[in-house]
Amino acid sequence: MAGRLSRRRIAEYVATELLNGTGQAALISQLAGYLVESRRTDELGLIVRDIEFYMSEKGHVSAVVTSAFDLTSETKKAIEAFVKTKIKANHVSLSSMISPSVIGGVKISLPGYEINQTIAHQLTVLKTSFKKV
Repeated sequence: MAGRLSRRRIAEYVATELLNGTGQAALISQLAGYLVESRRTDELGLIVRDIEFYMSEKGHVSAVVTSAFDLTSETKKAIEAFVKTKIKANHVSLSSMISPSVIGGVKISLPGYEINQTIAHQLTVLKTSFKKV
């Protein structure tokens, strides 16, 4: 990766290499070296987001599931199946996050898409609807 490349071009390259089976450690090292050398380390978060988005277009989705409590393996499998059908993905990688502030339910964050079925969100919607009256 020589010269000045756009974030999307970098993300496309990394995602393509990951999908082709290139080792993650080698890609991370190559990407980190390029970002340090070109003084673009502040763009890392945006590049990761672009990589996730590009991979989702190719059927490999990375989802973050936020819940108030630890999810059972059955629940994780059900969420994975739901995401596969909703987004039409071939492969879903779930990461779990526990946040008591959601009270209950789940929030599924996908590249460019979010499904929020938490009690905290439903209470906010209810509260907002009463303010309009």
